[in-house]
Amino acid sequence: MPRADSGGSSAPPTDAVPATFGDVFAVGEFRALWLAQILSVAGDQLARVALTLLVFERTQSSLLAAVTFATSLVPLALGGLTLSGLADRLPRREVMICCDLGRCALVASMALPGVPVAVLIALLFLSTLISAPFTSARAALYRDILAGDRYVAGIAITLTAMQFAQVLGFAVGGAVVAFLGVRTSLLLDAASFIISAVIIRVWVRARPSARAEPHPGPRARSGRFTAVRLAFTEPALRTPMLFGWLVVFYNVPEGVAAPLAQSLGGGAIAVGLILASQAFGASVGAIVFSRLVVPARRVRWMGRLAILACGVLVAFAFHPPLPVALAILTASGIFDCYQLAANASFVTAVPAEHRSGAFGVAQAGMSLGQGTAMILAGAAAQTHSPSSVIAAAGAIGVLCGAAVAASTSGRGNHPPRARDVHETLPPRGGA
Repeated sequence: MPRADSGGSSAPPTDAVPATFGDVFAVGEFRALWLAQILSVAGDQLARVALTLLVFERTQSSLLAAVTFATSLVPLALGGLTLSGLADRLPRREVMICCDLGRCALVASMALPGVPVAVLIALLFLSTLISAPFTSARAALYRDILAGDRYVAGIAITLTAMQFAQVLGFAVGGAVVAFLGVRTSLLLDAASFIISAVIIRVWVRARPSARAEPHPGPRARSGRFTAVRLAFTEPALRTPMLFGWLVVFYNVPEGVAAPLAQSLGGGAIAVGLILASQAFGASVGAIVFSRLVVPARRVRWMGRLAILACGVLVAFAFHPPLPVALAILTASGIFDCYQLAANASFVTAVPAEHRSGAFGVAQAGMSLGQGTAMILAGAAAQTHSPSSVIAAAGAIGVLCGAAVAASTSGRGNHPPRARDVHETLPPRGGA
């Protein structure tokens, strides 16, 4: 498997010694992908906040606001199942560049004056759809670039970058919409894709496709079915994937952020703070988990942390004021650190030639679940308080997490230990 030069860093760390962030940042290609991701994710969150607030302000409908937010998530499910395999059959760097340019064109079209809300949502749907192969290609490249526990540290850095970019995008998004309007935020999002494409083209090395498909058709379809079969029939993939999918429940606050802020007496800035709280907590959790918890313990703690990420949301049943609500959301985000273990467990079990496709399957389920949960939460918030809806989602998540843990324990199907993560070098992540 081709791998970029490590820039002279030391040998891959062992189970007892986690990789340092310095080890990871010594890899030039990783630095390029990391920077490109920060730019594009920050722009994406800016656009999501802008469109969600616009729809809620025009309609005062919790359901329509949730539908708008979910429109930026549900297409990832369709794209994950139908398009992610492109990153296995085509050179991954080129796939990422083409996706960036396509998303730039779509988002720039949203910024045109007088575009109806329905058309904005449709363009957002298409933009999110073609982001699926970009995400799968980037996730697959990380295993080519980073070896051993550097991969886990790299994912921690990546998740932290994503959450930090979301914090910036969400927090700035509320202010941009309040003071500059939707069009400015969309133009900034479009520009972020251009910069991302340039960074990838200049600093990421070209590699051949992982699985040549000269005659697409039956063989290509077979590749997609193989990825689906692997994800659902192999316990080493299925267990971390199902734990990863619990994000469906503890991300429900994002779908009802606008009505929650209103019920707590806040405005656009409060929406940004609500959305940023979990992202901030996830940034802190990822750093602490990757730096202070040795590889051998991360997988063992995965199930408990996944349940806690949902469980703390039950405190919303007491209808806390805004400062306490932000603290609860931050705590939920901190426990999201278990996604590092889920990612590393999943990635070791997938053959390299199905890496992007398997990632797409896991991402598809996650995105479809998140979108569906947010729409249902928005509908429920029409007749119930947003705090009660969030508490109910947390309780359901706890029950689902306990069921996954009990099923795994009962059949003796445990995810691969951290030691195995370093001994087998195949592929993917669930975060």
